[in-house]
Amino acid sequence: MEELMCCCLFSSVSSHREKMISRILLLIILNSCLCAATFRVNVAQSCYQAEENHSITLEWTFTTRSNSSSSSLHIYCKLRQNQTESVIYHVFMGEEASLYLDKKFSGRVQTDKDVLREGRIRLHVSRLRTEDSGLYDCQVNTDYGWGSASLQLDVTEAPAVGPTERPEPKGKGNASSLGLIFIPVVPVICGIIYVIRKRKRKRLMGDAKHHKP
Repeated sequence: MEELMCCCLFSSVSSHREKMISRILLLIILNSCLCAATFRVNVAQSCYQAEENHSITLEWTFTTRSNSSSSSLHIYCKLRQNQTESVIYHVFMGEEASLYLDKKFSGRVQTDKDVLREGRIRLHVSRLRTEDSGLYDCQVNTDYGWGSASLQLDVTEAPAVGPTERPEPKGKGNASSLGLIFIPVVPVICGIIYVIRKRKRKRLMGDAKHHKP
């Protein structure tokens, strides 16, 4: 009889413990769902275009809370190209971390730390290259929720610069135009001189005939 009572008591305690664990898990799940519903990560615009060697500012926004500790903020921004990923910005426990940053972005990515408190991620990328094109994704984790958002950047080649034409000297154009004018005038002048000389010769020959005895 005592053994039966012990078994029933143990079964009751186990059942109560299982119910408590189930309720705790349910509360955790509901809390996670609530945080996910209220926390948002967005992009200022979904697509950016720029030329190589220029600069551009990529921007994300996320939900903030005044009572949240900055040490709970984790940000992980990366460039996705085909099946490769390049980390361009990393915040660990509220502080910027450069351990995992890709070397090809070294010295080319600057951030606005002041606007980070307002829930804005602003990345200034300079000296753009065509290989910087791709999908940029930022994931934000806090103690009150998490989320991510992506944007597309297309970097085109700069237009080719052709050889520069040297300006002609100021007097050169005038001289050539004058030459074109004088070319048809020269034969006319020569013809007039020829006719005058011919007439003068005939006149002299006529005078000579009249003076002969």
